[in-house]
Amino acid sequence: MQEKESEALRNQRRRRKRIGRIKNAIIFTIAGWICLSMALIIFLLVRTITMERKLDALIAEADATAAEEQIFGPDTEETDEDDTQTEQESYEPPAAGGAASGMQVSGIADAENLAEAGDVHSVYLTFDDGPSENTAKILDILAEYDVKATFFVTGKEDEASQAIYQRIVDEGHTLGMHSYVNRYSEIYQSKEAFVSDYERLQKYLYDVTGVTCRYYRFPGGSSNQISNVPMSELIRFLNEEQVVYYDWNVSAGDAASTAYTPEEIVAHVTDDVAKYKTSVVLLHDSEDKTVTVEAIGPLIEALQEMDARILPIDEDTQVIQYVKSDSLNDQE
Repeated sequence: MQEKESEALRNQRRRRKRIGRIKNAIIFTIAGWICLSMALIIFLLVRTITMERKLDALIAEADATAAEEQIFGPDTEETDEDDTQTEQESYEPPAAGGAASGMQVSGIADAENLAEAGDVHSVYLTFDDGPSENTAKILDILAEYDVKATFFVTGKEDEASQAIYQRIVDEGHTLGMHSYVNRYSEIYQSKEAFVSDYERLQKYLYDVTGVTCRYYRFPGGSSNQISNVPMSELIRFLNEEQVVYYDWNVSAGDAASTAYTPEEIVAHVTDDVAKYKTSVVLLHDSEDKTVTVEAIGPLIEALQEMDARILPIDEDTQVIQYVKSDSLNDQE
């Protein structure tokens, strides 16, 4: 009798252990699925954010290339001087967000900006998308040649970036704005989003440097086709803020993910600078633009050989705009 009770007790214990093992297996399986699901969600979220940023970068590159081709035509065979002048005089920029067509490309009629023999070239080197380590390297090169430039910056809050903002100001360069987040999907979502981004960047730069920025460059240029808001509304807003926006009439071609060589960048810039009295040159100083850094010294030397004046943007600079901001005021 006692042996039967002991056997029953052992069977009961074994049964409990089996049930315990099954419960533990179920719990571990559920926990594993939960952890795996959370990891997958986090992975997909990171991938989505990364892809969104890459998409914004690709859109920016496409807009910069499209803007360049709108002015200079596709990068194919070179045309002679007469053909170039005819193309420049007949060019009409696309209406930006519903703005009236037929606006001048720049603050000055583009034909009036074409250089003639004996004209002195005024060149404004402008850098978008910084600050980064490459910005510091470019500042070193500019200091070596005693040349001043213009930096249209984004919002970065790390100490290294804050030091670069301050260095730009302290070394006599012009500090301009290029949006805080530099993401099309956010900046151009609505006018309110654009204004919020603008005010955030202007206040931040003032807090860091004590300078109230009065110059702006639209990501993708003022004629970009990405904005959900008519660009004319954003231009009018900047007019109300007494902030001057700048496009460009010379591009280094360094916005593309497939970088040119330093020699090609120098050639792109100097070939087009030769056409104009005033040239606002589009360059980039983000983290991946090491080739641009390598091109700056040779570019400065090439421009100096042309007896060009290399200047930072200021209140006396001839405004280069795809959509002439004054013409929008005239419509009001």
